[in-house]
Amino acid sequence: MTEGKEEIKSRIETLRQEINRHNRLYYQEDAPEISDAEYDRLFHELKELEAAHPELITPESPTQRVGAEPVEKFTPVEHPVPMLSLDNGFNPEDVLEFDKRVKRFFNSTEDISYMVEPKIDGVAVALVYEAGQLVSASTRGNGYVGEDVTGNIKTILTVPLTLTPNKDKPFPDRLDVRGEVYMPLEDFAQLNQRQESKGLAPFANPRNAAAGSLRQLDPRITATRPLNMFCYAVARPELLEVDTQFELLKLLTGWGMRAYNPEAEVCESIQEVLKFYNELEQRRHELPYEVDGLVIKVNSISLQNRLGTTTRSPRWALAFKFAPEVETTVVKAIEVQVGRTGALTPVAHMEPVQVSGVMVSRATLHNEDEVKRKDVRVGDTVIIQRAGDVIPEVVRVIQEERPENTIPFSMPETCPVCGSGVVRLSGEAVHRCVNAACPAQIKQHLFHFASKDALDIDGLGSKLIDLLVDQDMVHDPADLYSLTLEKLADLPRMAEKSAQNLLNALEGSKKTTLERFIFALGIRHVGVHLARILAENYGALEPLLETDAKELEAIYEIGPEVAQSIVTFMTNLKNRDLIQRLTEEKIGITLSPPVKSDTGSPLSGKSLVLTGTLKTMTREEAKARIQSAGGRVAGSVSKKTDYVVGGENPGKKMTQAEELNVKILSEEDFLKILEE
Repeated sequence: MTEGKEEIKSRIETLRQEINRHNRLYYQEDAPEISDAEYDRLFHELKELEAAHPELITPESPTQRVGAEPVEKFTPVEHPVPMLSLDNGFNPEDVLEFDKRVKRFFNSTEDISYMVEPKIDGVAVALVYEAGQLVSASTRGNGYVGEDVTGNIKTILTVPLTLTPNKDKPFPDRLDVRGEVYMPLEDFAQLNQRQESKGLAPFANPRNAAAGSLRQLDPRITATRPLNMFCYAVARPELLEVDTQFELLKLLTGWGMRAYNPEAEVCESIQEVLKFYNELEQRRHELPYEVDGLVIKVNSISLQNRLGTTTRSPRWALAFKFAPEVETTVVKAIEVQVGRTGALTPVAHMEPVQVSGVMVSRATLHNEDEVKRKDVRVGDTVIIQRAGDVIPEVVRVIQEERPENTIPFSMPETCPVCGSGVVRLSGEAVHRCVNAACPAQIKQHLFHFASKDALDIDGLGSKLIDLLVDQDMVHDPADLYSLTLEKLADLPRMAEKSAQNLLNALEGSKKTTLERFIFALGIRHVGVHLARILAENYGALEPLLETDAKELEAIYEIGPEVAQSIVTFMTNLKNRDLIQRLTEEKIGITLSPPVKSDTGSPLSGKSLVLTGTLKTMTREEAKARIQSAGGRVAGSVSKKTDYVVGGENPGKKMTQAEELNVKILSEEDFLKILEE
C-alpha cells in the first residue's frame, strides 16, 4: 500500500473512532463535547473519503448504519437462554408478597437489596457479541425463538457495533445481551408530524412505532426512525464474575453500551422500593420515554441464580405496574362475537378516545354476567382503562349521565353468525354456539392454527380466511393443504405471486415441532406454555392421543379441568380424524420432538412428588428448588415418577411409591442432591 493510501486509511480510522466517541457522549452519556455542525463536518469528511476509497469501507463504520437491502422475511433465531417474561404486581401488597417469597426461599428475615429500574414501554431484543463484534440481534418472539433483526438494530446509534475494550474487565468471547428498544416521546411526536404531513396515518403510541420500525423488512426505513436502546441484562451473568445487578450494568456501560439508566436506583429494603415507586409514578410524565411501571430485581447475582426461574418468569424479579390511566367515552353499540370454541363474547363499540397514548374504540365485556354486573347499555357514558396499560376494559358506567329509555343488554338466544342454538353450561359464565360447523368458529380455528406460535403460516390472515370459508373452499385446517394455485387465483384481489407465497408457506409449515402442533390444535385451556409442558412430558403425539385424565393430572401445572379438556379433545372422533389427515402421508406434517434442556443437575428431567411436611422449607419453596434444578413436580405418584420426597407425616403417596417401587428420598437426601 502506498504512503498516501496509508495516510488515508489512518485518517478514516481516526474519524471513525472520533465519531463513535461523540456518538457515545451524545446518545449514551448526554454529555456532547462538540456542536452538531462540527459533528456533521466530521461525518461528511468520513463519507467523502469512503466514497473515494470504497475498498476501505467496513461494516462497523458509522456511515454504514443506515440500513442494508431489504430482506424477504425475518429468519427465526433460537435463544440459547430463554428470554422470559416478568410476573406482574399491581399494588403494594403484591410487592410485599414478592419480598416475603424471596425471604422464605432463603429462610431469612433480613432485608434484601433490590435494583429498581423504570419499566420502559418498548420492544425486548437480544444482542450477541462475539470477540467484541455485534454478530446477531433478534426480537424476544415467544421467549424461545425470535426474529433476526440484525440489520435493523445496526441502524440504532446507541447500539455499539464493536465493544469498547476494558483492560480491567475484558469482555468474554461471546456475550448475549438483553435490552429494550424504544422511541423517545419527543422523537415520536416529530415522527407523527412527518407522517401526517405526508398524508400517512400517525402511529398509535411510541411502543407501536418502535415495534413497527424494528420489524421493517427494509433497514433503510428503520434508519430514518428515531430509535434508542437501554441494555438491562445478560444471559448467564454469573460468568462475568460480577456480584450485583448494579455492577453488571456498570460493566456493560464500560464496554460502550447504554446500560445504566440514571433513573435506576439500588434500594436496600422493600420499603425503599415502595417509596421509589411512589416518587417515580408522580413524575412518570416528566421522563423522556413512556414507562408503565418499574422492574424490581434482587440485586445479588448469586441470589438470583439460587432463586432460579419458572418456565415463564424469573423468581428474582417483578414488574410493578403503575395504576392504569382512565378516560370517559360513550358506548355506541354492543356486538356479540363468536370465538374458536363457540364462546359468545359481548364487545362494546365506543366513540374513539385516547387512553395512555393509544386510540381505543372497542373493549371486551367478557360475558353476560359481567355486562349485567356493570349494567353497561348502548348510549351509556363509561369510564375505560387499559388493564395493565394494555387491554381496554370498561371500569364502570356513569349512571347520572345515562340517557332515558336505554335497554338492558341480554345475550342472544341464537348464534349471531349461523343462527344455531346457544347454551350456557352449568358452572360456566360463557354462552356457546352449539354448531361446531359455525363459520365463525371455523374462521377463528383457522386463524389460531396459522398464528405465529402455532404453525406460523405467513400470508394466511383474517381477510383471506374469511374468503376461503365464505367461498366454501376450507372447512378445517387440513383443507388448507388441498389449496392449489388455480383455486387461489380465482379469489378476489388474489394475485398469482401472493397465491404462490401462501402455498410456499403452507409447504414450509409441514415441518414443525410437537409443541407448536399441540398448540395449533386449539385444545381448550392449552396455551403455548402448556403445549410445551405436554410436549416435554409425552415426547411424541401418539402417547398423548392415548392418555387419560389421571396420567395428565400427575403432571405439574395440569389440574382436573385442563386434564379433562385434553382427554375430551383427544377422544373426539372428529378431532382424531383431523389429526390423522394432517399427519398422514397425503399432507405429511412431521413433528420434531422437544429438545430438553440439561442443567447438569441430577434432577434434570426427573419427575418428583412431595409428601409430608418438610422442616427446612415450605412446599412451594421445594417446588421452586426442583424446577430450578431442571426437574418437574407432579401431583400424584405414577410409574413415571422418579422420586418421592418424604417429609414428616407423609400421606398415602408414600405407600403408593412403595407399591410402585419408586425411589423414596428423605429430606436430607433431597437436600444433598440439590447441592450437587
